[in-house]
Amino acid sequence: MKKDTIDNLFESLEGSFDVHQTPVGHEKRFLDRLNAQQDSKSQRNWWKPLSIAASIVVILGLGFSILKSPGPSGELASVSPEMEQTQNFFVLAINSEIEKLKSFETPDTKKLIDDALIQISNLEEEYQQLKIDLVESGNDKRVIYAMISNFQSRIDLLEHVVVIVEDFKNLKTNENEITI
Repeated sequence: MKKDTIDNLFESLEGSFDVHQTPVGHEKRFLDRLNAQQDSKSQRNWWKPLSIAASIVVILGLGFSILKSPGPSGELASVSPEMEQTQNFFVLAINSEIEKLKSFETPDTKKLIDDALIQISNLEEEYQQLKIDLVESGNDKRVIYAMISNFQSRIDLLEHVVVIVEDFKNLKTNENEITI
């Protein structure tokens, strides 16, 4: 049955087949056109990844410029150049005092130093909240004063603990001496 339908198909299409000879050089021209088309496609294929890469570079550039642009950062440095100097001074002083305090750490003073560092951490958390308040308040002077006061509290605490640790160290040294 299938054979009959195929035979019928060929019989009905008989005489409509192209049986002419192809012109001389037809295959060469066809292959040349095909190769030219493939070359132009391969050249066009580079444009898509190149344009995507260029877009990514532009987006990243804009993103970094937006991130670096000064805005309401919640830092004292964003208020004015003087406040930036003040913030830098306090940060350096606090870091210096923390290093000094850590250099005095012994088994006898460890608990005292750890407690002081916990209090410093609590003051740092309060400062983080003040940074948020500064942004929300639009650089309100009361928040700025609270931030400076927070810095001063941290320095005062560290200096006080350093004095206590030094006194303890001196007392310990004097107890171990023999007086004549």
